Amino acid sequence: MLEISGLRKVYARGGHQIEALRDITFGVDDGQFVCVVGPSGCGKTTLLRCIGGLLAPTAGQTKVGGSVVTGPPDGLAVVFQEYGRSLFPWLRVHENVELPLKAKRLPASERAALVGQALTEVGLSDARGAYPWQLSGGMQQRVAIARALAYQPRVLLMDEPFAAVDAQTRADLEDLVRSVWKHFGVTLLFVTHDIDEAVYLGQRVVVLSNSPTVVAEDLAIDLPADRDQLSTRADPRFIELRGHIYSLIQQAKRAV
Repeated sequence: MLEISGLRKVYARGGHQIEALRDITFGVDDGQFVCVVGPSGCGKTTLLRCIGGLLAPTAGQTKVGGSVVTGPPDGLAVVFQEYGRSLFPWLRVHENVELPLKAKRLPASERAALVGQALTEVGLSDARGAYPWQLSGGMQQRVAIARALAYQPRVLLMDEPFAAVDAQTRADLEDLVRSVWKHFGVTLLFVTHDIDEAVYLGQRVVVLSNSPTVVAEDLAIDLPADRDQLSTRADPRFIELRGHIYSLIQQAKRAV
């Protein structure tokens, strides 16, 4: 479903060229959940923006469903870290979720059904009439996830979506995302700086090097498909995988 081939991104700043991404190549199968981790500043967000058609690469290409990405493709949705900035404070929850459906010019009845389903899926049916500023940070991020789900994407990109919430809310949102992924069968690429989160969530973890960035390792996460916050994180294999990825990232930092 996702093909990233030889992706390179160079920024021109003050007469100098900064190579953010050197050569990124990997794929994500239809319905797969893949996490991306790497050292701070290695270009994880740049990579996601190139994949989503929000930023033009210097070289290489991305394909979604076999079609080359030249701009934001149909069937792809993004959930950003800054949930407060991605929601319109003057629109109620259900209106925020409905907004991209209006852009698709769907009939009102179909929009209402999709919004209702998405809000139910993220546990916000009772908050449909509230404004975003009346909600907690975790609930606002649920609205952003609901909006992405209502769009019915084939591919969902998530850019460190839980970095700004507390630990308990983060755990709840992690379980929510895994539940949504299994229910909708969406192809999910999840960028995070949190190694534990990547191992807990993903079927694979793509580990990036330091900038200029390449893929340091593409690691299969051979944990049971059914996971929970207590037993999964206490599993010796979870601890082993986490330690291996941590070691890779520390090596990348020392290589600078």
